[in-house]
This record gives sequence, structure tokens and C-alpha cells, in this order.
Amino acid sequence: MTVPQRIFLQARPAGTTLVVRLCLLLLCAAYLQGGLEKALDFPAAVAEMAQFGLRPPAPLALLAIAGELGASVLVVGGWWRWAGAAWLALFTLAANGVANRWWELAGPARRMAENGFFEHLGLAGAFLLVAWLDLQARRRPGT
Repeated sequence: MTVPQRIFLQARPAGTTLVVRLCLLLLCAAYLQGGLEKALDFPAAVAEMAQFGLRPPAPLALLAIAGELGASVLVVGGWWRWAGAAWLALFTLAANGVANRWWELAGPARRMAENGFFEHLGLAGAFLLVAWLDLQARRRPGT
């Protein structure tokens, strides 16, 4: 077992559950904000999908809202955490390829999009780590 696995899987000191949930909430913050913003201004969410050439835009906007909010609740709440984290990783990778096409740009816009692209790869990696560690914890007897 690796050191990160031992840290995540071993008995936790008092208050650790709160700290873990706070960290998971921070990890999901952009998805909660994005899902709520899309839900509160659905026409703008549909327009955003259309702007990126995604068809049909309205059902995809609904899927994005449900996915961002639902998966975030799973991750923070701990129910099927691995599934919520895996969904957010896949969503992030897909959205990253659509929205941060840095290889098509030049100058400062290219650098900004490239930075955003690689930051989102890091987010996807964090969600995959959460999913993997949650699955490992569930395999332990008594969890």
C-alpha cells in the first residue's frame, strides 16, 4: 500500500471527516457554482452550448446542470463518491477539450487557454484520485 493510500485509509483522528468534506467541497466549488448559474439562467446555458457548437444545446445544458450538481452532491456527501468523482473527471476532460482549444490560438490568448487546459487536467486528476481512493476504502473490511 502506498503512503497516500495509508493516509486516506487509516483510522482518522477527530475532525478529519469535517476537513475531508471541506476539501471535497472546495474541489467541487466550481461545479456547484457552474451548475447553479446554468440552472438559474437556462437560456444562457443553452446559448453557451450552442456557442461551442454542441448539439442539441438544450438537452446538453440539462445534462451539464444535472451532472455538475448531482455529481458534486455525491462527492461531498459521500454516497457513491467514486461515481460522482469519475463523472466530474470525465465531464472536465470533455469540457476542457471543447472550451480550451489552446492549440488553435496564438499570442496571449493561447497562453491563457493553455494554462486553463492544464489546470483542468489537474482537476480531472484530482477527481480520479478521489474516485480511486474511495473505491479502495470501500474494499476494506468494515467500510
